[in-house]
Amino acid sequence: MANNVDKQNVTRGGVWETAKTIVYAILLAIVIRSLAFEPFNIPSGSMIPNLLVGDYLFVSKYSYGYSKHSLPFSPPLFSDRFMGKAPERGDVAVFKLPRDNDTDYIKRVVGMPGDRVQMVKGRVKINGTIVQRKRIENFIDFRVGKSWPQYVEQLPNGREYRIIEQFGDFSPLDNTGVYVVPKGHYFMMGDNRDNSADSRVQRGTDRVGFVPLENFVGRAEVIFFSTDGSSSIWEIWKWIPAIRFGRFFRIIQ
Repeated sequence: MANNVDKQNVTRGGVWETAKTIVYAILLAIVIRSLAFEPFNIPSGSMIPNLLVGDYLFVSKYSYGYSKHSLPFSPPLFSDRFMGKAPERGDVAVFKLPRDNDTDYIKRVVGMPGDRVQMVKGRVKINGTIVQRKRIENFIDFRVGKSWPQYVEQLPNGREYRIIEQFGDFSPLDNTGVYVVPKGHYFMMGDNRDNSADSRVQRGTDRVGFVPLENFVGRAEVIFFSTDGSSSIWEIWKWIPAIRFGRFFRIIQ
């Protein structure tokens, strides 16, 4: 009988230890996700050529401090930001879409609080000065078998990055009025200028508008995995050819 009791205790102890290990692992994952890094994937082409559909990246949660949106499901535990730090012009950042405070968007910080931003024939104009850009080789989009005009754009603080203009400099969002960025808000734009719903869209069902600091989730840091989407989950034999190994550990500019 004693042996049976001992076996039962060992079994129960083993189950309890396993359960505790799982709980600790979950809690650790939540802490890391909330305070340090959170993985995101790119589902759309609005940040081409710098981020491609199928890229997986890490976002640093500590870069801008913490708000309710730093936590899973954005619980209303506190307002504003704790240990807040302002985004820098040129950062690629994940934020909660202001119109629903739920959907994750990723764009580039182009306009700072108080800036006057305008698009003039495809060129960004900040506080009356046209942002410099330089034509480089076309970007080849292998998904659709086409190439697009590509430029290197330089913001007033010296940050450089690539953009594309799929339809030239005369698409609907290439000529706009002047946007005055409110205090505590930021003007966000996609690097794929003709295929991005961003702060230029101020009305309608696709509106993004100005993004308040509270809505920032974190800064995009590095791509850790990438797939071109050509294989389904069950097509094991296609997994390796679909992986874009050349994009692994690429720092996001």
